[in-house]
Amino acid sequence: MITSSPTKTMFRAVFHFLLRALARIFFRVQVQGGKEIPPVGAGHPLLVIANHESFLDGIFLGLFLPVKNPVFVVHTEVVRKRLLRIGLGLMADYLSVDPANPMAMKQVVRLLESGRPVVIFPEGRVTLTGALMKVYEGPAFAATKTGATLLPVRLEGLTRSYFSRMVRWPRKFFPRITVTMLPPTKLPMPDTPNTKTRRRKSGEALRRLMLEMVLVQPKQRTLYGAFCDAIEIHGRGCCVAEDIKQINYTYRDVLKMSLALGRAASRLTERGEKVGLLLPNMTPTVALFLGLSAFGRIPAMLNYTAGADGLQAACEVAQIRTLMTSRAFIEQAKLTGTLAALQGLERIVYLEDLREQMTFSGKLWLIGKMLWRPRHVETDATPEDAAAVLFTSGSEGTPKGVVLSHRAILTNIAQIRAVTDFTRDDRVLNVLPIFHSFGLTAGTLLPLLTGASLFLYPSPLHYRVIPELAYDRGFTVMFGTSTFLGNYARFAHPYDFYRLRYVVAGAEKLSASVREQWFEKFGIRILEGYGLTETAPVIAVNTPMAYRSGTVGQLLPGIEYRLQPVPGIDRGGILNIRGPNLMSGYLKIDRPGELQPPTSELGEGWYETGDIVDVDEDGFVRIVGRVKRFAKIAGEMVSLETVERLAYLASPAAQHAVTSLPDAGKGEALVLFTTDSVLDRTALQKTAQQIGVPGLAVPKRIVCIETLPLLGTGKTDYVTLNRMAESVIESVAEAV
Repeated sequence: MITSSPTKTMFRAVFHFLLRALARIFFRVQVQGGKEIPPVGAGHPLLVIANHESFLDGIFLGLFLPVKNPVFVVHTEVVRKRLLRIGLGLMADYLSVDPANPMAMKQVVRLLESGRPVVIFPEGRVTLTGALMKVYEGPAFAATKTGATLLPVRLEGLTRSYFSRMVRWPRKFFPRITVTMLPPTKLPMPDTPNTKTRRRKSGEALRRLMLEMVLVQPKQRTLYGAFCDAIEIHGRGCCVAEDIKQINYTYRDVLKMSLALGRAASRLTERGEKVGLLLPNMTPTVALFLGLSAFGRIPAMLNYTAGADGLQAACEVAQIRTLMTSRAFIEQAKLTGTLAALQGLERIVYLEDLREQMTFSGKLWLIGKMLWRPRHVETDATPEDAAAVLFTSGSEGTPKGVVLSHRAILTNIAQIRAVTDFTRDDRVLNVLPIFHSFGLTAGTLLPLLTGASLFLYPSPLHYRVIPELAYDRGFTVMFGTSTFLGNYARFAHPYDFYRLRYVVAGAEKLSASVREQWFEKFGIRILEGYGLTETAPVIAVNTPMAYRSGTVGQLLPGIEYRLQPVPGIDRGGILNIRGPNLMSGYLKIDRPGELQPPTSELGEGWYETGDIVDVDEDGFVRIVGRVKRFAKIAGEMVSLETVERLAYLASPAAQHAVTSLPDAGKGEALVLFTTDSVLDRTALQKTAQQIGVPGLAVPKRIVCIETLPLLGTGKTDYVTLNRMAESVIESVAEAV
């Protein structure tokens, strides 16, 4: 039993008092929470769990935890270092264990049963990534075995000290430290038949709890405020962005452009006005987006591949009076006619003209702001205010205008960072358009706010160029859709993606053939995720620490879900979610300026996604299909996703898409569009028999086309396919 003498206890109390005073002065320590700690003693075991940011973690926990006489569990390697051992002895009692030893936790169990509060770092080591690392199962076993109350404690700021292992992270002698104590909780004992499974499940439950713990909710910040925070952390001279002009932009350069463009735009617009951006993936586009945010304007990201009708509809629903674009882009993208067809705009502003209109007083203002308090510009925006207007893809209908708040976008970035380890060592290639939520949040803002180097490429359709670019620049992170990734794999050399450690697929279902091709050709496991524009956008994603093939991963921390049963669907249901990354609402078409909040039968705060999913016992989400993508044939529900999978198994090298049309005989009829000219019903029926798919899922009509119609985001354009299917049926009827 570990005990402390009265003399030792008194000495520690004086020592703690002095160190606590010094820590508050030099590290400006803030302590949050801790008011709900239950009684501790025999019969009331308490286990304190914390993330491990640096070698100083134990000291700060010992000083600021409102728990008397705790025992710290430390790694045996730490105890071998004399200086650390002496420091630990002065601070508190400790127990040295080897986390790799399965018997080590028995000592912890005995301590908890004796009534001593125990402090442990479940990761077992100081983080090397700044994110949560592997979580050992031992602490979870000790908690469930003893029925101990868990007190989660989040440490922030110590990764920027010289006692962390973040070598390339900007360091300070005295960074600001925050110690946050979350509400106490308990881990229920898993109801499983054997010890090994119970240990694994309790360990996974602890990992999920720690993910919720390390999720840092955005403070009172806007997107521009978060950008200024990133500058303060990483330094103005840090190179953060590049585009096809091959100019390396530092934080200083992006800040300068943001202030200049934002101020110029503010002179032409009103506070709270929605300003249309018709621009490609370029650094000035990102700077303008941030600049509008800084001055209280709302950027509305327009899809330049939507055509004149789509752009006109977007401008009308968002009440866009001012559109900002570039002459060079309009000319190169051949959008002159499209732009001329837009009606209702009061002005079209070209970035080339803004540069020429910069006055002497404007230059003086810019110099002053760059030198003195750049975050204090002319805005009083709050985190709940609208940060951007994005438009849904419209793959199955008319695109909707989605309003996302600053909090929603920043929360989603924090959720992604909680489950991944993006750092300033990463080089991110973003080929997804910024007007798409995946390309904006994950592809652009995430690296920009984490200090990673971002390369913006204007088009994802350059299938030969992008692999060569990845090889030349040595990118480590890449985002894409199944369609785009499949085409890159076709043209890439096996060594082109040699540096990639993260390849994340989203926006559409990842094809099994694409997954296998990337693994076989490049040795890379694609991490599939799932999201919606309405959720800013990521809802779930596979990670190296939690991966299951055929799923889209586990839900991000901070997101609640419920499944609504669907008649005819045996497993799963319609996904309803609630979380801080949810949209503010849709722009109302009939009442401009008003928002239609998220809706669900579950009540306020919930959103019905329209997707049918199945969640397994470990929390992995499998997409069954969209409600709209089910056909009722002869009274049976048939998933169009299943029909497409059937076609891909029968013809893996081709592209396939299925749509349905009303049928007088059986309710609905399936029409398969394929690029395989020899694929027929016989091959589909044979494959269906092999994998156990019912015969109703085999389309009777197969149409061969050269390429599938795609939206600018890479998704299949089912609206166009529906029109094509209708024309095919009409032509057959006329022939008959």
